[in-house]
Amino acid sequence: MSGSLALILVGLAATIFMTGMIWTIQVVHYPGFAEVGRSAFPAYESAHQTRIARLIAFPWAIQTITALALVIWRPAGVSLWLPVAGLVVAIALVALTAAIFAPIHGDLSNGFAESAHDRLVNLNWIRTALWSGHAVIAAAILVQHVER
Repeated sequence: MSGSLALILVGLAATIFMTGMIWTIQVVHYPGFAEVGRSAFPAYESAHQTRIARLIAFPWAIQTITALALVIWRPAGVSLWLPVAGLVVAIALVALTAAIFAPIHGDLSNGFAESAHDRLVNLNWIRTALWSGHAVIAAAILVQHVER
């Protein structure tokens, strides 16, 4: 297996993992926050942040690193716009998480607030769409490289 193909496959696998994670979080996990109960919620939110971070830190880092690497070392047969679009999406996901979602989770750490929960669930559709889009981009990169 060539180095380019390995890089593409690692990036695709990490992106597909993260896409599955965000869909699970969006459809199952975040809506369930409202059912935890107000007294137990701060501990639940704290545990959620710790557990999710442990689960996604490595694949998310791999996704972001491979997105950058695919721009720097663009595989043969792959249009430049695809890895650039993938990197833009990867950077947007990090920026949105830091600027919007971390503060919402910070608010929720103080206790369940319906307005913060609603913002979390509604705005997270943006990340869900971005990760889904990145999965399509990563698959297109593989197809272009293999078909060259």
